Formats: sequence, C-alpha cells, structure tokens
Amino acid sequence: MRHFQQLTDEQAAGLFHRSPTEFHRDSDPARLAVALGATLYSPATRPRLAEDIARCHREGLMSLVGCLEDSIRDDEVDAAEVNLADQVRRFALTESDGPLFFIRVRRPDQIYRMAERLGDALRVVSGFVLPKFRPDDTGRAGLVAVHEIAAATGLPLYALPVLESPEVAHAETRLGTLVEIRHLLDRYRERVLSLRVGVTDLCGWYGLRRPAELTAWDLGLIAQTLTEIVNLLARRDGSGYVISGPVWEYFTGGERVLKPLLRESPFAEHDEEGQRLRGKLLRKSMDGLIREILLDKANGLTGKTIIHPSHAAAVHALMVVSHEEYSDAAAILDDVEGGGVLRSAYQNKMNEVRPHLEWARLTLLRAEMFGAAAEGVTFVDFLDACVGRELVA
Repeated sequence: MRHFQQLTDEQAAGLFHRSPTEFHRDSDPARLAVALGATLYSPATRPRLAEDIARCHREGLMSLVGCLEDSIRDDEVDAAEVNLADQVRRFALTESDGPLFFIRVRRPDQIYRMAERLGDALRVVSGFVLPKFRPDDTGRAGLVAVHEIAAATGLPLYALPVLESPEVAHAETRLGTLVEIRHLLDRYRERVLSLRVGVTDLCGWYGLRRPAELTAWDLGLIAQTLTEIVNLLARRDGSGYVISGPVWEYFTGGERVLKPLLRESPFAEHDEEGQRLRGKLLRKSMDGLIREILLDKANGLTGKTIIHPSHAAAVHALMVVSHEEYSDAAAILDDVEGGGVLRSAYQNKMNEVRPHLEWARLTLLRAEMFGAAAEGVTFVDFLDACVGRELVA
C-alpha cells in the first residue's frame, strides 16, 4: 500500500519532493497509525461491500471500516454479521494487500464471533473498532478479545477504541474517566493502534449538531472535550496515542449564512481551473471539511473519519507535508545535539531545536507516509490531481 498510488508516475514526479513510502498490514504500528489517513465507514449491510473496498482502495483510500453498530438498525445485526463475513471472504479471494480494513462491533462477543465466521479470511482484517469505549468490564473485554485472537492467530490485529460516552462528554466525570481509560489502554498498548473520537455522539448528549459552515472546534463544549482528550492521551512523552480527527458528516452543500471558508488566492494562482475547483469544493461544503482538517492538525489530531469517498482526497492532500515544513523539520533533526535556534531556510521564522523537536519527528513521519511536496507545490495542486475529476459532476 502507498498513499497517492492512484496518481500516474508523471503526476507524482511533479508533485513530490519526497514520495510516500509503502507500508503493509504488518508494518510498524507507529507508521500504520499515521498511515490510516481518511478512514471510510460503511454499513455492514452493503450487498457489494467487497467491490466497494477494492474500488475505494484503487481510488486512494488506505483504511475502511465495516460497521455493525450505529449505521445499521438493531434488527439487522444478525444479517449484517453474515453479510459482512461473506463480503470479507470474497474480498480475501481477490485482493492480496490493502487496504487496512477494520470491523466496528457493538459488543466484545462479536469480535470472537466475527473471527470465527471469517476463518482464514481474517488475514485481510487489521482490527476492530470499539465504540462507546469505557474503562469498565466491557472496554476491557474488547481489548482482551483483540489480544487473544491476535495471539491465537499470529495476525497483526489492533483495537481502535472510540471515545464518545457521556462520561467523556460531561465535565464532572471527564478527567477521571480519561485517566482510567489511559491506565486501561496502557495495559494493552501493543494492541491499541489509535484512538478515535465520536463527536457526533458527544454532540448528541447536548442536542447539538454542527452545521456545514462550522467545525467541531467552533462548538465550545466539543472543543473543550477534544482539547482535554489530546492533553491526557496524546502526549509526546512515550505515554500518548495517535488520535484521529472526528467524522465530517456532510457530503453536499446547503443554504449558506457565512462567507465561504476557502481563500481565493491559492486557487487563483491556478488560473481558471483553480477557480472552477474552488467553486466545486464550495458547492459540496468541502470548505468546512478543509478548515476542520487544518484545525484537527493544529490541535494534535491525525487523519479523519469520513462517510463519503470524495472526502478522502481532501484529507490526504492536507496530510502531505509542505516543502517548507519538511525543510524546517529536517533542519531541526539535523541539529539535535547542538540545540539552540536556527533560521528557517524560508527566512520567515525561527526553529528552536528542543521545543520543536517532537513536532519535527511527527512531521517527518507524516512525510514518510504521505510524502513531502515539491517546492512551490501546494495543497491545491494535490486537490486538483486527486479530487478535480470527482467533483466535475
């Protein structure tokens, strides 16, 4: 697997200073956690899920989830389990590598049951998403199930706990709950690939729903919760985990009250084609998505949950490390022993080696998985290469 594998060699040569590297299901989990990128959720009831997985992977998606939880009705669960197992077995017959595929369960016992249903086809599954994760017997049982199945099969299987319970949402219980979650996760650290945040559920506890013009970070209650989750669970002292950005739930435009969130100048540099691309993004409310991705990154989140394949390219375009970021990060890591302050090669900022060291390491890891842009190449170029054709309709 490799991000941007859908581009031609000629396109990639013009876009990248450093191309993304390949990875596999059994790659180092620290690399896989970053490589997840945009993770697409699909209901386990989809009758052509095997074909959907293969198609989405060819078009650039590296991680998908077959959902047995909120995306299906309560009376569909048994049939969904049967269908999901059948679809994954079909996919396993035709595909050798990629994407990273996960199963979102309702209860820990489904983990054992789905592993039994899949049999040898479990080899194409990378793990299980654990919704409504709590530091209780149910949360522990989910981690134990993934650990036991991985140990029994020798497969690289991981857990992706989702933080979305009322105990995480409510101020009086949040801190204690997050500390307990951290202690529980630490016991199974080798099986925890990344953490996800269920912002839709967190909003639901207060009757909130963000409009397409606003981001999760514009909702005070949610921004505070996300900040505390990052504070407790994403520290760079060896105790933290990769945490993905929340789901973006819009896939088409609607009535606007606020001005568009995309500046015109980056697109104007690409002449008429750039302006057309900007218009298409605005019509599909992807300016809100782009702003939320930027805020996710600035606040310590990596990747994003999506519910429509067209969102993936926007997520991945903004995961590419700019040439300026790459130059700064490389310079910092080249002078770790010396310390002090370096002038950026772009002559526009200082790079203070020790405070910026962890940022530099994360930036170069992101460059390894998503590439570093060539000098003068912007996210608009990647959007144009990856989503321009999709947005024509």
